[in-house]
Amino acid sequence: MSIKDSIPVPAETLKKISKPVEKVGENEKKLINDLFETMYNSNGIGLAAVQVGILRRMLVIDVSNKDEEKEPLSCINPIIKKVSDNT
Repeated sequence: MSIKDSIPVPAETLKKISKPVEKVGENEKKLINDLFETMYNSNGIGLAAVQVGILRRMLVIDVSNKDEEKEPLSCINPIIKKVSDNT
């Protein structure tokens, strides 16, 4: 595993469209591990592949508290939908 350099806002890379992941192989698993390591190293709660310059639709999340057991979650090809206020 390795810690990646994160890309700061307002870098143009962050505005690009990431490609979907077709298959989760060894390279994708390594990237997920690297994203977790990078996120934890920065004391973050989430990190997307695009934030380290990799245009793939992948992200990792862990919103557990410091004194709780870690609950890592990786998302491949997530779809984020806006929920209306009327639901």
